[in-house]
Amino acid sequence: MSNHLGFNINRSSPVPLYHQVVQGIEDAIFSGALKPGSRLDNEIDLAARLNLSRPTMRRAMDELVRSGLVVRKRGVGTQVVSGQVRRPLELSSLFDDLINNGKEPTTQVLSFSHMEADAPILASLQLPARSKVYHFTRLRKVAGKPLALMENWVRDDIAALDEAILAAEGLYPILRRAGVDFRLATQRIGATIADDHQAPLLETNINSALVTMERTAVDDTGRRIETGHHVYRADSYSFEMTLVER
Repeated sequence: MSNHLGFNINRSSPVPLYHQVVQGIEDAIFSGALKPGSRLDNEIDLAARLNLSRPTMRRAMDELVRSGLVVRKRGVGTQVVSGQVRRPLELSSLFDDLINNGKEPTTQVLSFSHMEADAPILASLQLPARSKVYHFTRLRKVAGKPLALMENWVRDDIAALDEAILAAEGLYPILRRAGVDFRLATQRIGATIADDHQAPLLETNINSALVTMERTAVDDTGRRIETGHHVYRADSYSFEMTLVER
């Protein structure tokens, strides 16, 4: 059965009915059919329209609330919060992924320096003592909404970096244009809560959930090119992967 959002309920599918509702509303949010701030019909009306039980519909809405895509507001009802940026786990930059998904990212460079690397960064990039690196912090936004706070260190013998170019482009396109052929990266994904520095920049509350990523990228010659520590708003961002049995 089709609802006013255009998704179907397939009663012969092995996918649980509540999860089909979740998937349908998620798709509407991610496609832009449901914009941030849009209100959903109440659970009773949605259940009746789809010929589902109220407990099934409530379970679907509870799942959407837990995922951070919608929120229940007293006197308002259920409202779309935002469409998450879903990023595949591959060797690409956030800037590339946003552009490829039709987004228009903007970047604010919060700090920039060309400095002698400390011991942990020398080790991470496998550089000799007293080597210099570019160190910078950027705030990435989509549609004016903060998405990611990114801190990076880049070896300085590849390309000349400055604040203007980092504000205008993504880091990986800049480095590729300088001749870097990325081949692999070590990456760690985790979670944390926003502190009193991160929260105002990301326009979220202190102790709100954040997704974390640490990455060190290597080129086709074996050089470690850059390393970074990034944090993302968990209500707007997730990683997506396909797992294959070996």
